[in-house]
Amino acid sequence: MTRIAVLGMGAMGSAVARLLLRSGAEVFTSVEGRSTETRRRAAAAGIGTVDLMSVVDADIILSIVPPSQAITVARQVAEATSISSASRVFVDCNAVSPKTMTMVASAFAGSAVRVLDGCIIGGPPPEAGGSPHVYISGGGNDVVQLLAGYGLDARVLDSGIGAASALKMCYAGINKGLVGLGTAMLLAAAKSGADKALMAELAESQSQLVRKFSKGIPDMYPKAYRWVAEMEIAAFLGQDEPASSVFLGMSGLFQQMATAQAGRGVLASTLSEMLDGIDGTAALRH
Repeated sequence: MTRIAVLGMGAMGSAVARLLLRSGAEVFTSVEGRSTETRRRAAAAGIGTVDLMSVVDADIILSIVPPSQAITVARQVAEATSISSASRVFVDCNAVSPKTMTMVASAFAGSAVRVLDGCIIGGPPPEAGGSPHVYISGGGNDVVQLLAGYGLDARVLDSGIGAASALKMCYAGINKGLVGLGTAMLLAAAKSGADKALMAELAESQSQLVRKFSKGIPDMYPKAYRWVAEMEIAAFLGQDEPASSVFLGMSGLFQQMATAQAGRGVLASTLSEMLDGIDGTAALRH
């Protein structure tokens, strides 16, 4: 039986851990210093908890934490595993840039730990079955095959450390960038009194965007605080790339949504009313 430590009991981490557990792996996590909600998720998923130093007992360590915590968690694991000369695999599955991934890998320099670059594309695996796509670069064909055997849709990228992180940056830039752009322009339309006309026109000429926004924007509300750090897409593009400023702006937008969601959620209510009322705009169409 393979022993897998999943660090991070958010919606994704706890669901991935549950899938691995149900597929026959021995799965555990560490919740030291974590919130009551994190502990609740681990318990609900049936995942055993250990102290951080005990992660050395894992064959594979998956880091699935908010991007802002990726380096800190890597350093904590590096310190914990430094007491052992046993071969371990650490897979960073977070939405970080290749530069950040290099810093994660450097935390294990000189150790027996093999570091792989991973990214997850798709939502948390539902209890009914299914899996997001898990891409791994930097080697690790054996790890990919093993994870696939435990139910994850794991895929090899035939490139070095940084390739999987770059894939995530590019995919998130398109996917979350569209959600952010839609959020900004829908709010601008509401502020300017053009909301009904905009929704009518989108329904008539850009129905695919309406479908994306109707699902993607509400789904973003509780995740906006995490998306702030994920907009290091700007750094990934580089300061000399004009488009990088777009993602600096997106970071501010998602921070605004996170703050609003933590309060009364007025912005979210405005957006939801626009999206929910899409059918009522038909009369404005010509």
